[in-house]
Amino acid sequence: MVRFTLSSSLLVLAFASFATAAPSLQERTSEPTSGFVGQTTCNGKTYTYRELAGYGFVPSNFRDKYGDTVSLGSSIALERKSWEKKTRAVLGGGNRTIETYYEGTLWTMPDRGWNTEGTTLWQPRLHKFQIDFTPKLANAASPSPPNVKLLYIDTILLRDPSGKPISGLEPTTILNYGGFPALPAAKYTGDGFGGAGQGGVRVSMDPEGLVLDTQDDDGGFWISDEYGPYVYKFDKTGKMNMAVRPPDAYIPQRNGTQSFASNNPPIYNPDLHPVPANPESGRSNNQGFEGLTVSGDGKSLYVMLQSAMIQDGGLDKTTNRYTRMLEYDISGKGKAKLSGEYVVPLPQYIDPTKKPGSKPRTAGQSEIQALGDDQFFVLSRDGFGRGTDLTTSQYRQIDVVDIRKASDIKPRKLQTVTTSPTSGTLLSSITPAMYCPFLNFNVDSELSKFGLRNGGADDENCLNEKWESIAMMPVDGNDGDDDEWWVLSMSDNDFITQDGYISTGDIRYVDGSGKNFDNQALFFRVKLPNNSKPFSEKNY
Repeated sequence: MVRFTLSSSLLVLAFASFATAAPSLQERTSEPTSGFVGQTTCNGKTYTYRELAGYGFVPSNFRDKYGDTVSLGSSIALERKSWEKKTRAVLGGGNRTIETYYEGTLWTMPDRGWNTEGTTLWQPRLHKFQIDFTPKLANAASPSPPNVKLLYIDTILLRDPSGKPISGLEPTTILNYGGFPALPAAKYTGDGFGGAGQGGVRVSMDPEGLVLDTQDDDGGFWISDEYGPYVYKFDKTGKMNMAVRPPDAYIPQRNGTQSFASNNPPIYNPDLHPVPANPESGRSNNQGFEGLTVSGDGKSLYVMLQSAMIQDGGLDKTTNRYTRMLEYDISGKGKAKLSGEYVVPLPQYIDPTKKPGSKPRTAGQSEIQALGDDQFFVLSRDGFGRGTDLTTSQYRQIDVVDIRKASDIKPRKLQTVTTSPTSGTLLSSITPAMYCPFLNFNVDSELSKFGLRNGGADDENCLNEKWESIAMMPVDGNDGDDDEWWVLSMSDNDFITQDGYISTGDIRYVDGSGKNFDNQALFFRVKLPNNSKPFSEKNY
């Protein structure tokens, strides 16, 4: 794989640009066919995975303007008005040629900070980059170097309704603010990083989904959270101005009361586990609102749990298939009104690390992307890849979900949608969304164009385990009338580096894995169904 040495603290990433569309579940092991890699039809609409067009990475030890190590891929969002297709002259070998490239502004969001050895007082944030993407042809015999550059622009720190910093610490209590529901919070000792200090209480957040707000004149950000699970609205400076609490069925309960802990003790007290370790109902530990997206007109927000709630079979990967998606009307300024609730059946795969004949396990979802006409991309994965005991992923795909014929269960306010937690079998009275396997990341003939692979040695050429983000850009650089789109996905590297910094650069850390995991990025090219309009608003 061709790598890239940064000569400036601002030039942070070179992506290889690439376009691809993934095969259906039944075709996942097949080689690319003429003209495309894979194809699926979902409720009468056909999607084509054309090719993998690029690759790039942000170095694992890159630091933001506050001096802290950067991780990017929990969620990303494009400023769609910023996306432009351009040309420029290139000199090489005495010849002058014209190349096509793209520019745009991308927001990226890490989760709760470096936490492989315990959660910390690290302040969640957003990073702003400028993309420079130059599509180029590549093949296994002559792998392409990175062809996307990201220029680091800025970082916004997230703050609570009073203006105080939010933290990534495991919640142990709540904080109350006028006009807000009870917010998950943590009482901490010392400096919150394991050192001396006065301690305190801070709102806790594990951010996972990001949407740019276009309904508010001042802009801002919608962010989904795993701890609550809540959805938050922040203004453009990073201050929280709204918190959306989901229906009671979603709220984790222990000992008959709400308990937002996720069994991720703080770094200063690794024995501080909740009792019991798992909630008795509500979202499972670390399986909260992982996916967040917005309709093309910016008026409907959709958020999805990573997998089933505990009362729906969420404690076992063989029974946690039936997750839920909520729809909120955000067309009224300063409001988010629940308008729909749907059951989504996640894909399952055979785990080669288990005994032969073992039950299939669920590939939890990590991101969603609205496509229009009640269809969505859903990024589902198995948890294998670089940094795990099995580097070969069995299921890592962007699939298609259709909710047009799915039951809207909101009017029923259902506590459970399965016959029992131990069976994970959907109630016969509920029609789930349609789930259609589509874009497979793990096609080695495509990955080899950029010197990459699925599995093998745990090195920089192996795909990371966690892919958690989706952004879409029109290939024509304008409105996508030809239905050709770029799909960008980035990995979450969990801040794993041997040269890390936290607490505004004051504390240096070395991850116990002994590894350096770059923030990887892949660009795919897909053809959407005819006359698709995933982004219908010109001002979006």
